Amino acid sequence: PDEEATGILLREHLQEALAELPPRETKILEMRYGLIDGRTLTLNEVGKKMGVTRERIRQIEAQALRRLRNPRIQEKLQAYLD
Repeated sequence: PDEEATGILLREHLQEALAELPPRETKILEMRYGLIDGRTLTLNEVGKKMGVTRERIRQIEAQALRRLRNPRIQEKLQAYLD
């Protein structure tokens, strides 16, 4: 029960953190890390879906991860990282 509640809270906080990102970055992270359906996609797969190169997806993903390291956003997820 505690683990289930923690999982629910983590998902909620993760969604809040992702909401701070531009929609394109959020979508890429969701696809790359399987945050919607549990299926992770490769850079190539995401690139094909979005009509850009795998290198561009890599760049956008890196930018999104940098944004998530912002202290204001990180604060929402810190409890789960300890």
